[in-house]
Amino acid sequence: MPNIRSLFATRLYHAQLSELGPKIDQGELEASCFSIAEDDEAGQDWSEKNGYPGYTSYASLTDLPWRFPIFATLVEALDAHVAAFAEDLEFDLEGRALTLEDIWINILPEGGIHTSHIHPHSVISGTTYVVVPPGAQSIKLEDPRHAMMMAAPARKPDAREELRAFVYPGPKAGAVLMWESWLRHEVPMNMDEEDRVSVSFNYAWG
Repeated sequence: MPNIRSLFATRLYHAQLSELGPKIDQGELEASCFSIAEDDEAGQDWSEKNGYPGYTSYASLTDLPWRFPIFATLVEALDAHVAAFAEDLEFDLEGRALTLEDIWINILPEGGIHTSHIHPHSVISGTTYVVVPPGAQSIKLEDPRHAMMMAAPARKPDAREELRAFVYPGPKAGAVLMWESWLRHEVPMNMDEEDRVSVSFNYAWG
């Protein structure tokens, strides 16, 4: 029998935020995201000037855990999830921890998208989902070898997830997704009248 096995795995971490670390009050987290967005004029201006639909605090606020206690608690939970993911990835951290580098709020209204990108200066990136309305499509993850498949035929519609060119994990509110930061991803258009709210983050090797 032929010996066929998978090599060079791309790992995706998908869990409920409440599974590890302190419990997060999702209602308080949601209210805090909208409160910050309403008051953050610098973030509003940056989003408008850079064509970001809705609001992001990415370029305006670097101290969310200091400003709102719910974000400090969130970081504690994320630290636990990142440690679990790093163990699964079998990283040799040489005694140095993966530490939070950035954390920011994203609010995408109807019609809002976030085009394909990577996070080149980090090790692990991810998002925890605060509000995911029914018409807000899942984050889209791209096979990192995609550009090199110049003559490959398309995959069957029911191909195994590990063989697909694009994967849509379909996270719900309260979930956390993480991946290695070189993995290209995008947020397809929100087709719902309700805002899609998430908190994204990067961890670096300290």
